[in-house]
Formats: sequence, C-alpha cells, structure tokens
Amino acid sequence: MVFIDTSGFLAVLDEDDEFQPTAKKIWHDLIASDENLITSNYVLVETIALAQHRLGLESVRAFQEDIYPLLQVIWIDNITHEKAISSVLNFSRRKLSLVDCTSFEIMQRMGIKKVFLF
Repeated sequence: MVFIDTSGFLAVLDEDDEFQPTAKKIWHDLIASDENLITSNYVLVETIALAQHRLGLESVRAFQEDIYPLLQVIWIDNITHEKAISSVLNFSRRKLSLVDCTSFEIMQRMGIKKVFLF
C-alpha cells in the first residue's frame, strides 16, 4: 500500500513542477507494481482545488479521468476528523494542516509505510 498526498498528485499533473520528471517515473512505477494506491477524500478535495486554481480545469479533468479511477479512497469519518483536529491543535505547527493530520491518522490505522509526496 502507498498513500498518495496532494504534492505527489500535483507533481504528476503540473508540467512546470520541478519534481515532475521524478514524479512521473514514480507514478508509472507504482502503477506497474500493482501497489494499492490509497488516498483520502480530504486529499482529493485539496488536490482538485489546487489543480483547478493553479493549472486549470483540464488538469482537473485529467485527474478525474486518468488518476482517480486507480485510487482507493478512504472517506474521513467523524472520529478521524476529530483526531486530526486534535493533532493540529496539539502540535501547534502552522504548516501542519488538517489534511496532513487526517493522512497521518489513515496511515497509522492502516499500517501504511510508503508515501508518495514531495
């Protein structure tokens, strides 16, 4: 299992991203390896919002048609959301987002040790 974060998705989608060559290679390797590609609905919302804002609707369409079908999406429930909010408040780090904390909760719960992010 590999958890995919917003930064990984954006690096694959954005031709101007400094990490795109590496991201595309990793992405193709992940698809070829038959790994379970895991993400959350919070990561999807964040990815689509940023892709639409930075790259335009065609990137959202490419994401929805080419990437989304390959993903196993974990939907954030109330318990995971509350744990993540608690983590945001307890760690008191401005750059630690709610989306990041929900991702950590999922990875811990599912025993996921591999992450695709930049």
